[in-house]
This record gives sequence, C-alpha cells and structure tokens, in this order.
Amino acid sequence: MQSTNSECGSPYLAVCHVTFMFFCHFFTNTPRAAAKHLIERYYHQLTEGCGNEACTNEACGSSPGFQRMDNNAAAIKALELYKNNAKLCDPHPSKKGASSAFPENSAKGAHNFSACSNGKMNHKDLQPTREDFRDLNYLTEEKVYEILSLCSETEDYSPLIRVIGRVFSSAESLVQSFCKEKQHTKEELKSLQAKDEDKDEDEKETASGSSTAMEVEPEASASSGDGSSNGENNIQKFGPVEVSVDIDAVRRVYDRLLSNEKIEAAFLNALVYLSPNVECDLTYHNVYAADPNYLNVFIIIMENSNLHSPEYLEIALPQFCKAMSKLPLPALAKLARLWSQYSADQIRRLVETFQQLITYTVISNEFSSDNLVNEDDGVVAATKCLKIVYYANVLGGDLDMDHNEEEDDEPIPESSELTLQELLGEERRNKKGPRVDPLETELGIRAWDCRKPLIPYEDFINEPLNEVLEMDKDYTFFKVETESKFSFMTCPFILNAVTKNLGLYYDNRIRMYSERRITALYSLVQGQQLNPYLRLKVRRDHVIDDALVRLEMIAMENPADLKKQLYVEFEGEQGVDEGGVSKEFFQLVVEEIFNPDIGMFTYDESTKLFWFNPSSFENEGQFTLIGIVLGLAIYNNCILDVHFPMVVYRKLMGKKGMFRDLADSHPVLFQSLKDLLEYEGNVEEDMMITFQISQTDLFGNPLMYDLKEGGDKIPVTNENRKDFVALYAEYMLNKSVEKQFKAFRRGFHMVTNESPLKYLFRPEEIELLICGSRNLDFLALEESTEYDGGYNKDSHIIKDFWETVHSFGQEQKRLFLQFTTGTDRAPVGGLGKLKMIIAKNGPDSDRLPTSHTCFNVLLLPEYSTKEKLRERLLKAITYAKGFGML
Repeated sequence: MQSTNSECGSPYLAVCHVTFMFFCHFFTNTPRAAAKHLIERYYHQLTEGCGNEACTNEACGSSPGFQRMDNNAAAIKALELYKNNAKLCDPHPSKKGASSAFPENSAKGAHNFSACSNGKMNHKDLQPTREDFRDLNYLTEEKVYEILSLCSETEDYSPLIRVIGRVFSSAESLVQSFCKEKQHTKEELKSLQAKDEDKDEDEKETASGSSTAMEVEPEASASSGDGSSNGENNIQKFGPVEVSVDIDAVRRVYDRLLSNEKIEAAFLNALVYLSPNVECDLTYHNVYAADPNYLNVFIIIMENSNLHSPEYLEIALPQFCKAMSKLPLPALAKLARLWSQYSADQIRRLVETFQQLITYTVISNEFSSDNLVNEDDGVVAATKCLKIVYYANVLGGDLDMDHNEEEDDEPIPESSELTLQELLGEERRNKKGPRVDPLETELGIRAWDCRKPLIPYEDFINEPLNEVLEMDKDYTFFKVETESKFSFMTCPFILNAVTKNLGLYYDNRIRMYSERRITALYSLVQGQQLNPYLRLKVRRDHVIDDALVRLEMIAMENPADLKKQLYVEFEGEQGVDEGGVSKEFFQLVVEEIFNPDIGMFTYDESTKLFWFNPSSFENEGQFTLIGIVLGLAIYNNCILDVHFPMVVYRKLMGKKGMFRDLADSHPVLFQSLKDLLEYEGNVEEDMMITFQISQTDLFGNPLMYDLKEGGDKIPVTNENRKDFVALYAEYMLNKSVEKQFKAFRRGFHMVTNESPLKYLFRPEEIELLICGSRNLDFLALEESTEYDGGYNKDSHIIKDFWETVHSFGQEQKRLFLQFTTGTDRAPVGGLGKLKMIIAKNGPDSDRLPTSHTCFNVLLLPEYSTKEKLRERLLKAITYAKGFGML
C-alpha cells in the first residue's frame, strides 16, 4: 500500500510550507490551519488536478488547456490563487481518498480507499483498520518503538511518517516529547536507602550506585567517551543543567529511525515546516521566558546526526539556524552549558554540522564586495550557532578560572580624543568596540580561561569563509554598524590568524589616522604646530638610551602620542622610514634589551627562552618601556625576534602562571617538582626538604624565601607536597617577578588598551603576532613573489636566483630575509603571505644587490653567471647594515 503525502510529504510540498509560513504573516485574520489547508489544495490542484478530464477550471491540472509548471512555480501560483480567492475544484470520485491533494481526507480515509480505488485487494487489506494515531500529540521512546513495530509488521511506515511529521513540525509537541521520568529527590533517596538497610551488601552497593547516578542530572550521562571527565568537572564548577528532555532516549530513537530513508525524509520535511514557526515564536512571542522547556526543541533537533547531510543544507538547516539564533541570551548560555557536558566526539559532530552549512553556502555562491557574505542569513545564523558550540567547547575543557592577574592600580591615561570632540561639538563614538562577548559575560568565563578545550580551536576555523570575507567591510561593521550589519570579527573563533591580523591592521591604521587628524585639528584650535607622528631620532650606537628616554617622556606627558604612527630616523643616515627603518630599529632595541649582560632578563640555554630577572637592578620604568616597545611592534605591524615562554602571553591576557607553565619557562625545575609529586616513597624522610627555597642573585649569592610563614620549619610530606609545588610555581612565575611584570604589562597596555587585541586573539596567536612564524617555507615565498623591471618567473637569472636561495642553509636564509624585508621571521600566515618583489637593477655589473626593506623589494642586477650571483648575494646579505639613499 503506497504511503500518502501528509504534513511531511514531498520536498516540494515542504517548499510550499515554507512559502506559506512567510505568506501567512500577511493574512493574520485567517486561521493558519485553514489557510494551510486551502493553499495545499490549490497546490495539488495545480500539480495533480482534480481528476475530472472535462474540468473547465483554468487553474486545474486536469483542464485540457492547462499549461504544466514545475513544483516551485506551482507553490507560488497556489499562494496567488489563495489570495484572489480563486475557484477550487471538488475532487472527482476517481481521486477521492487516494490523492494527497486533500490531506485531511486522505488522512482519514487512506486505508479505506487507496487500496480499493482500482477494485483490487490483497490479503493485507483484509486486516482490520489500524490505529492512525491522530490523537497522538507527543512522543516517547516507548511509543515510537510501538508504532515502529506495527509498521514493520505490515511493511507500511506511513502511520509513523505521519506521526513524526505532526510531532516534529510542532514546537508544542516537541516540548512535551521524550521527557525524563520524574527523578527522586535526595531526601527520597535517603528514605529509600534507610528502608533497604537490612538488604545484603551487594544490594547496598547497587542502591548506592543508582542513587549516585540519580543525584547527577541525566544530561551528564551524555558526556561519554573522551571528555566525560571534563563534563563531570563542568558539573562541579557550574552545577547540573536542568532540562526535562531525556537526551539518551532521543539519541536511541534517532539511531533506530534514521536508517530508514522514508522516515528520514519525514524528519527533513518536518524541520522545514517547524523552523519558521519557531523563529516567529522567538521573535515576536518571547516563548522561552514563558516556558524555558521550549529549549527542548533545539536539544532534540540537534541530536539528529544527519543534519549535515546535503538534503538538509539547502533549506532545512539554514532556516533552523536562523530560528536558533533568535534564542535569548539566557537560553544560549543554558544550551552552551548543556553541550559542555557532551563528549569531544559529540561536540565535533555539532561543529561539523554548522561548518558544513557555512562551507556549502560559501562555495555555492559567488561572494564579492558587491555581494557580501556578511549579508547571507544562512551563513550568519550558522556562525552564531557555532558560537554556542565554541563556548560549550571552552566550558567542557580544562578550565582555570581562579588564577587571574590583579588589575593595574593606576588607570592607563586615555586618549585626548574626547576633549577634542567636545571642543568640536561631536558625540563620542564607540571607540573601544565590543570588547566582551555578551554570551561570554552571561556564562561568566573568558575564552582564555580554558587551558585545553574538548576539541582543538582550529576545528572552528572555516577557511572557505576566510577566503571570501571582505575584511575592510567586516571591520567597518565591527566598529560602526554592529547592530544593523553582522561582523565576523564578533565571532573571532571562525577566523584564522591571517584574517584577524588584517582586522587588527585596519584598527591600528584607522587609529593612527584618527590621531593624525586630531593633531591637525588641535593645531588649528590651539594655534601651535604639533607632530602628527611618533617621531624617534636615535643614534645607532646609543639606540637604547635615545629611544627609551624619548618614550619615557612621551609616556609621562601624553600617552596618547603612542597611538600615532611610528617614524624612526637614524642620526647621520639618509633612510626615509616607510616601514623598513622601523623594522631595523625594533631589531636593534630587542638585541640590546635582551642581552643577558644587561641583566633585565635571564636566558635558558636549553629552551632558548628569556624570563624576567627577579634580581634585576633596573627600575620599573625600564620594564614599562620594554612593554611599550612590544606594544608598538604590534601596533606598527613589525615582527620582533623575542623569545618568551607562552606563560608571558597568558599573563598579558590576565592569567597567572601555574605549575604546568613551568614546563616551558623552567623545564628543569618542572621535572624536579613533577618527580616529587610522583614519588612513591616517604617524601619527608627521603628528601628532607622544607617550605623554604633558595634562589641566587646576579652575583651568585643565595637568597632564601619562605613559601609559608616559618617555612624553614615546615617539612614537605606526602600529604602537603601538592601545596608545596603550587606555592613554588606561584613564587617563580608570579610573586618573584611581580614588580617587573606589572611594569612590563602596563607599558604594553599603554599602546594596546583600546585595541581589539584581547578580543580577537588567543595567547598563542599573540605570540605569533609579535614574533612571526618560525617556519620558513621558501617554496611558498617563491610562489608569492612578483617581478618587475623586465624580469619574470621564467627569466634565466630568476631561475638561478631561486636555485641559489634554496641551496642556502637556515642561517643564510634568515640573513636573506633580514636583508630583503627587515626581519628574519615570517609574517603571520607564513612566507606565502609576504609580497616580495624582485626588480631588475641594470645589466651585469659588480654592484651588490640592494633592497627597499620598507616595501620588500630586492633590486637585482642581471649577473652573467650563477656563481657570480651567489657570490654577490652572499656578500650583500652578510655585511648589510645601515640605510642610505640609492
């Protein structure tokens, strides 16, 4: 017996449903059920006809002169007929009961008439009329299996398809479906246990086990596999998430039903019909506030493991994402907390669902500056939904919410922009931008509170989206039109470091131009000439003294000048700073500041990393100035050759160092403390150590420090060794360098305090911004290099040039990069992102190659032989120092 179309018929009927939902907003006086029924009748009248071959209705498919149309056109025409109250044919007797054009009739009489319409019957038709479950308005796991069993007996799944269509297309029905059984309270459990005290020990253990399971909310059981421990930790930190739906039951039902293609189509079509209604409810009726269990709709639908399949990507999933994005902030936070209890595999499935939709939409459309991806509702909605999963991934990971750096006592002076705007009668614009995500605030966490997420952060980056994103427009939406236009910078997890760096570059440049404009306006208002740049004139042999003295004066007098564009001039040299001179300035400053002989930093030979010297004789102002230099490097898009352990960047983001951070900064000490924690013998008797530790100053003299008051009298034992290790790490990474680091951080924030740096980047990405990439891929550089002055990639000398460069050792390659670009590090994204130009500089001669480091241009004479090219190039990169005018 053929299944008839009902609420979840063909995909084209689903399209009709979608169009109907949009159209229904304009006919508010007509009950939806009646309107839906009439539109469906018009639709089937157009596509199937009434069955009367002599029909005279021009809008009927049975009419002799009727022009056939495709299903989408029929859906639109049906709406027009409904609007015009056009003639509607009565069903011809030959069509009654068998046609899906009249779902109400077919629902009631399909079993009575469909098999008999051709006058033939089989043995199944002799069976008594089966229950059609029309009064079933919600589902339970048991009811689904009952209906499935009945359908399997007759090999007719239409009753189950109709039930799924009715329940899964109705938010009210889904809210009531798959509810958990009422759980015992703790008091009830204690009472039950008291009654069972006389049972044997095995039964007691069983009762205890079950009571423990009942005390934890059932959602926790969803956290199975790799990640269950994190889910349990999450419950301890934030408390169980109260939801009424039985998630495990929903998963079991999906596992049973999704293997059947007909039943799967019912889920698809029901979702198409459900989503617009849910979006309307959330937008206009505030249903979540009235009933928090409305969240069950999204919990149940998102357990469908086929959501990322192609059938859903066209209509169903984009509409559902739009509905989910309308959830109020408390609902989004609750959903994130619930999903944080899922396993890593379950989180990954959710990520793949939304990523699949974003990727599919991006590659299916041609986005450009005239057709922005920011304006695609499906991509925007999926990104907002992905944000929920992102924070679930953070919450479910290894969180450290307690070890936070104290805020600076003195506020950092603000820019003078406000005063000037008041002078000009302008309103202050939103300078700082959306520094904190509202969902982050609602959850009470920050992304960098997570030491290790459930799945890697890289899984959230969508490369196709990054390729089509117009970052200049996106940045404008981020700063100016965040309410009317969506900016992907508000969801930085989906952007790669290159894209985010471009957004930061725009922010820095616009701030520089703003400071330049403000300076010009001040000059007009106050009648005095001011410098629109942060100009530093230094002597090459006294670069530290000259630069730091000048920066100290600026920091004291007008810190806002640090936001101006840097312009460096070496005394006695002719170079004009278009970026290259600044690069060398930073290189020289870093080389001198981090010289171990100065004593501001200590250097670890094994890790090649620097750390703050707790015994340094330099005052706090010197460390503040170093922080300013690092901030200026980011602000002016320069890469520094600094080598800090990752804990420094975490501390810059506001997190204190912990025991695990010693693995990078003090690896020998870390291993010793780790051995202490793992020691199986008697710590007190065998090691004889106390809570007093010793350090050495610059001259090698021992300095004693008590980790606890009277520490020299407190032995370290097996019981208190964890406290000892934690206090030791706290001292080494925080207390011993507290003054130095606070000054350093203050200087850094003087430059970056108004930047979206902390909003966009994680600690490891900030290291990449400051230091660049250590991976030097010269093949990628060759691919991205452009040529000028008569050279091209097929020129004989160019082929010789690249063969020569590729034959260089690692140190020679770094020298070549230093010579050509002003730094020996690759930019964010690798050397492929470096736009180098090789230009012809005359015919063969004995002249050395030269470069414009400001513009990454190499001027290369057309040497006659490969040997001469190698000799001249090596001499140029080995002895290059200083700037001159060519």
